Amino acid sequence: MSPTSRHRRTYRILAGAAGLATVGALAAAMPASAGQDRGSGHGHHPTGRYQDVQLLSFNDLHGNLEAPSGSSGRVTEVQADGTTKTIDAGGVEYLATHLREARQGNKYSITAAAGDMVGASPLISGLFHDEPTIEALNGLDLDVSSVGNHEFDEGATELARLQNGGCHPVDGCYDDGEKFDGANFPYLAANVTKEKTGKPILKPYWVWKKNGVKVGFIGVTLEGTPNIVSAEGVKGLKFGDEVATINKYAKELQRQGVKSIVALIHEGGAPASASYNYDCDSPGAGDGISGPIVDIAKNVTPAVDALVTGHTHQAYACTIDDPAGKPRTVTSASSFGRLYTDTTLTYDRWTGDIARTAVKSANHVVTRDVAKAADMTALIDRWKLLSAPIASRPIGYIAGEIPSTGTESPLGDLIADAQLAHAKSLDPEADIAVMNPGGIRAGLTYAASGGEGDGVVTFGEAYTVQPFANTVNLVDLTGAQVITALQQQVSGLNEASPKILQISAGLTYTLDLTKTGAARVAADSVRLNGAAIDPAATYRVAMNSFLAGGGDGFAALGQGSNVLVGSDDLAALEAYLTANSSAATPYPVPAADRITIVK
Repeated sequence: MSPTSRHRRTYRILAGAAGLATVGALAAAMPASAGQDRGSGHGHHPTGRYQDVQLLSFNDLHGNLEAPSGSSGRVTEVQADGTTKTIDAGGVEYLATHLREARQGNKYSITAAAGDMVGASPLISGLFHDEPTIEALNGLDLDVSSVGNHEFDEGATELARLQNGGCHPVDGCYDDGEKFDGANFPYLAANVTKEKTGKPILKPYWVWKKNGVKVGFIGVTLEGTPNIVSAEGVKGLKFGDEVATINKYAKELQRQGVKSIVALIHEGGAPASASYNYDCDSPGAGDGISGPIVDIAKNVTPAVDALVTGHTHQAYACTIDDPAGKPRTVTSASSFGRLYTDTTLTYDRWTGDIARTAVKSANHVVTRDVAKAADMTALIDRWKLLSAPIASRPIGYIAGEIPSTGTESPLGDLIADAQLAHAKSLDPEADIAVMNPGGIRAGLTYAASGGEGDGVVTFGEAYTVQPFANTVNLVDLTGAQVITALQQQVSGLNEASPKILQISAGLTYTLDLTKTGAARVAADSVRLNGAAIDPAATYRVAMNSFLAGGGDGFAALGQGSNVLVGSDDLAALEAYLTANSSAATPYPVPAADRITIVK
């Protein structure tokens, strides 16, 4: 998504309603005290050799201030007998209470995050360029965070504003004209540099200090960020290798006398179990975790004592051997504020390093059976009041919950159909629409929300589903390019972690998971309205502007010609629901039967 399109959407909507060094950001540096006041400490210098340091961490909040709904607001817990149960979880009112209770009795406590605190956010935050989330994170006493790919959704200049404060350059100040103060914590971006200078756009590391105890934090995002963010958002930036960057700055910290180091890495893996409390280190537990973080963890210097990770929205608290063959903690706390990780780092005052054998870590559920934090409730209420006229407006009706999960999801079908309908309104010759799964941020729940009544879809709920402000673009592609795009779902950049496009009605094919790479999608299985796709024919294909730019590894989609730019993708969804549903005839839950899956 481009900053300009986000600005247009926000302006239009509002108008329609009536570590380890001081942070330093892109434009102006934070005060030297920022992020260190909470850890400065007072009183007598402890005399014991070992000091336990509590590290509380979370990741991928994505502006979910209110308790997320549906499957986005649940976690799975494995029971003693091997069965599982689901638990409702998340919401910053509850996260604040859990973190504050966890800190009680721990004089040495640090709270850190592994990126994607903002971006792809529900309307209560996204409408206001995520200022509400930064305010909430300040209230949570977050000490430090790495950047994630979504911190670049609106570009580096907007990230600098979130760090340093100031009113939005287009929409101005929201809250009675008061200036936005920015983040009290440092955002770290060690591997994000300016192409022209080679210098990091933010400070690469930060040091927490208290009574002689020093713990350093290095923050990086995934090297592949340019592949999953709009080109405008990362213009003029270079994203370096995660391992090489961490190892470089670990040496720098050691030269400064900081020997206890934590890496905050916005890259992750996938556990062998979906249960948050799965013991991936127990005998017979399987493969523990897989994915990009494994190779990263195996190659990051042993000087780093723990890895806090994110991006994949998974839950794990595992150990992976470092290059010296020594087990090292690697954690991730799912997403949307549903979990937090509590890690005990035992600091050796004689060496200044972490006694790695004493490290303990576990994920904890942000349950909703605790008292809400009053300050977070007040923050949410204040921003909800500003957004209410927009958020509560009904735009359609559904016959049941429409989930966004699965290889092909019911909501993916709905969105693809909505985009094809919009494309046909621009050009009746439109044939196909495709939607990237990462652009669908939540499902549509059937139960009442905000008092609007069962089955009603509000603008706020639709915004939570599609918050990126992409346009619907229409392009010409050959049948060969369409087939190649479908094969790129499971090959090339997407072979290790497939990204299955959601497709409009009429397009069908077979996804054979018993095969590998591009062979998983046989060209002769791809059909449109029952007829085989002709590699030499030209097809009119609709997609969002992110995919039209070749995003998510779909280079073939970026080769389209005869481009026609349509409306906002959220506007397309709204128009489709409005035209095809009513209280008397709600939109049926799509069958999700367009892709035949062979396992």
